[in-house]
Amino acid sequence: MFIYNITIKIAPEIHQQWLAWMGDEHITAMLATGKFTRHQLLRLREVDDSDGPTYALQLFAESKADYNAFKTVHEAAFLQTQRATWGEKMLSFSTLMEIVH
Repeated sequence: MFIYNITIKIAPEIHQQWLAWMGDEHITAMLATGKFTRHQLLRLREVDDSDGPTYALQLFAESKADYNAFKTVHEAAFLQTQRATWGEKMLSFSTLMEIVH
């Protein structure tokens, strides 16, 4: 099992709207690609939130092939929507993790 982890920093002025968008639209659309079986949205604690909160979205893929298919076919459109919706008020980076135990 693989975890596509996206770490996200949100500007304070869009925090509540962004949370609603994540729950109502973005996560649902990512799961609808069929490449992920479940997700978790976590808020990082013990970090400097003075310039906004930090979250981690974790999407679980059954195989590396599912993850690769998402990256190849779907990721660019999601990033474009993210930029068009939030601009520089939302910054993110992603990592791939493999569950080993």
